[in-house]
Amino acid sequence: MAFTSMSFLECAESQLAEIELLTSMFPTQEELEVCDQLALAELRGYVEGSAPADCPPPSRPQFLLKQKLDETEFVLSCAYPSEYPSVLPDITLRCSGLSRAQQTQLQAHLNKYLMENCLGEVCVLAAVDWVKDNLQPSINESLSAAPAPRRESPSPRPQETFSRLWIYSHHIYNKSKRKNILEWSKELGLSGFSMPGKPGIVCVEGHQSACEEFWSRVKVLTWKKIMIRHREDIIIDPDEAGQTCGGVESLRKFTGFEEAMFDPHGNRGNHMDLGQLYQFLNEKGCCDVFQIYFGIEGR
Repeated sequence: MAFTSMSFLECAESQLAEIELLTSMFPTQEELEVCDQLALAELRGYVEGSAPADCPPPSRPQFLLKQKLDETEFVLSCAYPSEYPSVLPDITLRCSGLSRAQQTQLQAHLNKYLMENCLGEVCVLAAVDWVKDNLQPSINESLSAAPAPRRESPSPRPQETFSRLWIYSHHIYNKSKRKNILEWSKELGLSGFSMPGKPGIVCVEGHQSACEEFWSRVKVLTWKKIMIRHREDIIIDPDEAGQTCGGVESLRKFTGFEEAMFDPHGNRGNHMDLGQLYQFLNEKGCCDVFQIYFGIEGR
């Protein structure tokens, strides 16, 4: 599809118009959740002339569209690059009714559709309609392809993998992100901690699939820099795992998930006492990760 390149201001005007349309169509937070109200406010201010036209705001508007198709729920996580709609937005599909492989395949088909049909135009509603048209066939195909269970012999117990992710961010200030980190870790049954400020540190541990889902949600938020600095993966022998996920539970070093503050200081109160952080990690049996994060031995 051919289109004329747009200025930053024209892109911002299109983005704001689309968000306002989506808000009118999906008025409740159960349908549309704006992840960063500050980014939306900065976008609106830029469109209304609070900054030079060639200086778009650095933050990226992000939101979640939560839809239900029959008995199947799906979520589209959307983020706008500054150049959208001259470039495609970042849209990630999540659906509990599909396996990870099926989600990956459907995501690839969605990206291909948007690239071929929507480049240069606002396209979030087009993405919603496409998913509604193509989601149920994928679920039906999965059900029809699944082999019938063999009653004569029990299935072997599935192998489990325990993971612990050590995530590093340039900083974690935003209250919405901090809330998401706490809520998502609880939703996914993960333990660990997050340390806001500069730098920001997050540790999550639990089932590998839950850790990967947590990372897939966190990494698409707006960050100056974020990465998995270190990870630990332990395969659990099904015969040694014990009853009801005992293997995973026995490997946890944290009880529940908390936001940890260590004597915040600095002009904005956004720097933590790294000595206290080291003592915290040492108490949890994780002091070796301090050198991985900061390149020095802790004390």
